[in-house]
Amino acid sequence: MYLPTYYEFANPGKILSGRYALENIASEFRLLGSSRALVLSDRILEKLGQVKVLTDALVSGGMKVVKVYTDIPADSSIEVVNHIATLYREANADSIVALGGGSVIDTAKGVRMLVSQGGSDLMRFTGMEVLPQGRHVPFAAVPTTSGTGSEATVVAVIKDDERHVKMEFVSQFVLPDLAVLDERFTLSMPAKVTAMTGLDALTHAIEAYSCLQKNPVSQCYATAAIRLIRENLPTCVAKPSDRHARLAMANGSLLAGSAFSNSMVGIVHAIGHSLGGVCRVPHGLAMAILLPHCMRFNLDKCAEDYAEILQYMVAPEDYVAVSASSRAQRCVEAVDDFASSVAQAAGLSLHLSDNGVTKDVFSDVAERAVNDGSLIVNPKATSKEDVLRILEAAF
Repeated sequence: MYLPTYYEFANPGKILSGRYALENIASEFRLLGSSRALVLSDRILEKLGQVKVLTDALVSGGMKVVKVYTDIPADSSIEVVNHIATLYREANADSIVALGGGSVIDTAKGVRMLVSQGGSDLMRFTGMEVLPQGRHVPFAAVPTTSGTGSEATVVAVIKDDERHVKMEFVSQFVLPDLAVLDERFTLSMPAKVTAMTGLDALTHAIEAYSCLQKNPVSQCYATAAIRLIRENLPTCVAKPSDRHARLAMANGSLLAGSAFSNSMVGIVHAIGHSLGGVCRVPHGLAMAILLPHCMRFNLDKCAEDYAEILQYMVAPEDYVAVSASSRAQRCVEAVDDFASSVAQAAGLSLHLSDNGVTKDVFSDVAERAVNDGSLIVNPKATSKEDVLRILEAAF
């Protein structure tokens, strides 16, 4: 196993997974000295009744819910974070519970940063690893999708609406105290969303395992994630009510999130970010489309890592049947087959041409991609021409 000369790893906080996970938040918060929670979510989850499920669990456990805020946009924003921090103080809250996807959890991370540091504008605290701990604000994240892994990452992505850019806040102190995995909140995910978020998590794991900042701990998390996703994502798409598979996917997403949070990603994310910015391709769908093509591009630099990943992508008897020299190539094929099968079952196309992308934007996408920070840790140097060839292959 690869061992770098130096690495760091920030573990996620305490994980509450499975039956009664939600009901145990209150008792964990009591140990952290908290009794007055601000609950953050979105309008859709409120309409579905899921916010009430959460607040009922908190109240039954002895917590007081002092404020519920559900006006969180699809892209978390600095303005919203600043506003919610004011509401937190006005309500005399002493903890935060976030129920939702990446935007809700990132918003909660921003609110926690602002409250813990003191101040009225989150923009004061932008940067990489520059945030001191500040006052401790107990924070529980309850994800409702199995893809972003935001409940286990040291990153919050929050949009600056004035400048129309997404800001990254990176610090171990944005990690939630509690990552709460309760499959009840993922059962209603449509097949397409399930597939996209699941393949997003798979991309996190594979890029975390093979990027330049990989380390033994991130690779352990990544391989566990890959196996959970491979074994359970098809079931979640075909049988959405399968609680065991849903919980397994939630765990896979968390593990993949923690893996890439501590090692980074690579070319798939660099191009995917650009496709999202230029063409509005949903992030998970962009990952699903690009992953096999980018693995082929990286194959000569990642052969050893891909050969190791293969054992988590196929059955044991299939793995041993492949010669050692062919395992890396077979891994790329297995990932391609898996993504295509999941996408087909969910009614998704993995061709850019079927998802609103036209070739006239390729140059713009490629230019943005080669300037994306994710490429810094990609194992293979990448030019604009390389990106254009990948886009052509994915078209």
